[in-house]
Amino acid sequence: MRRTRALLAGAAVATLFLTAACTTDTPTDSGEGGETSAEESPASEESGGADSEWFVQADYDRQLAQREIVPEGPADQPWLQAIEPEYVDTAEFASAEGGNTLCFSNASVSNPWRVTGWITMQQQVDVLTAEGVIGEFRVSDAADDDNKQISDIQAFVEAGDCDAIIISPSTTATLTPAVEAACESGKPVIVFDRGVNTDCMVTFIHPIGGYAYGADGAEFLVENLDPGSKVLALRILPGVDVLENRWAAADKIFSESELEVVGAEFTGGDGAKIKDIVTQYLQRGDVDGIWMDAGDGAVAAVEAFEDAGKPYPVFMGEDEMSFLRKWQDTDMTAIGAVYSNFQWRTPILAAQMIWAGEQVPSEWVLPQAPIEAEELDAYLEANKDMPSLHYAKFGGEDLPGFPEAWTDR
Repeated sequence: MRRTRALLAGAAVATLFLTAACTTDTPTDSGEGGETSAEESPASEESGGADSEWFVQADYDRQLAQREIVPEGPADQPWLQAIEPEYVDTAEFASAEGGNTLCFSNASVSNPWRVTGWITMQQQVDVLTAEGVIGEFRVSDAADDDNKQISDIQAFVEAGDCDAIIISPSTTATLTPAVEAACESGKPVIVFDRGVNTDCMVTFIHPIGGYAYGADGAEFLVENLDPGSKVLALRILPGVDVLENRWAAADKIFSESELEVVGAEFTGGDGAKIKDIVTQYLQRGDVDGIWMDAGDGAVAAVEAFEDAGKPYPVFMGEDEMSFLRKWQDTDMTAIGAVYSNFQWRTPILAAQMIWAGEQVPSEWVLPQAPIEAEELDAYLEANKDMPSLHYAKFGGEDLPGFPEAWTDR
């Protein structure tokens, strides 16, 4: 796979095609009223993809190249590793007193990936609290509401007693002014997971990124499907940078291949909706491959094939345990994409470093590698006691609350 990745990353841009990402619950049929099918829908800016504002060639090239770079940092602590870091001085924020107040504005805990990460973050906070580094950990949850998160950040700023502010943005553009206001407060700001359109924060922490994630799955489908095979893309929602970048990368790779994308559908991450969409596509014809911009509901998509009596597709899932177990049970041709969940530890440790006046990467790029077939059994064994909605690469095995904090969620 690695050699194919390099070839794809360096290939000349061919003529692109883009199938519209439908926002309806079902694909529509051509009819007398002028409706268009998923295959016939015209391209639109709302659908994102390789010809949208969400695709930046230089960022795409950089992320695909970063997959091959060995990160700096301790081999057994990927949450402290960094790819091509450029360090910034944090001496102005140094505090020798300890007992700092750490404030966290969270977009939500509305999906299993975020729940798993949130548990890991709390366990890391407990360690630093016991060590006297953190005195108080204040948390606001925006429940995926941009306006609430803007208000939450404003409240932290106005309180004036946060010694650092961590922000995981709900969406990109809308949260940018709020992040900038937090930076202007003079407190160190740490952004992680999803990005914003500013570089005012002390550090922006994230795995390699959406382009790499989307490319991992798209390349796998190209490598494992015959020319002319049909692929259905399942997306969660528009407007979030990491998700848009995932689809933009996949759209580019598919458009340069001989695969046919029969539809790109928004699902809201709802398992019932995913199953319904896949079922309706199967009623219309064969689907040979499934690409997903996140693993929520992957099992529901697989079950749609089972219910329809259709052969399993070549499948791009994620490192969520429910999918990994289904993959093993079915012996599908599959890959488990990863958006490294252990990143939830890194902002807490970054705050500790900043309070110590230590340098941190201005853009802290964490490693991000998919789970491939030969690794599947090992990850299943390592996480055998974890619940279905757990993520295999959560990176909390060395924390004092392991495993009960994650098994008893």
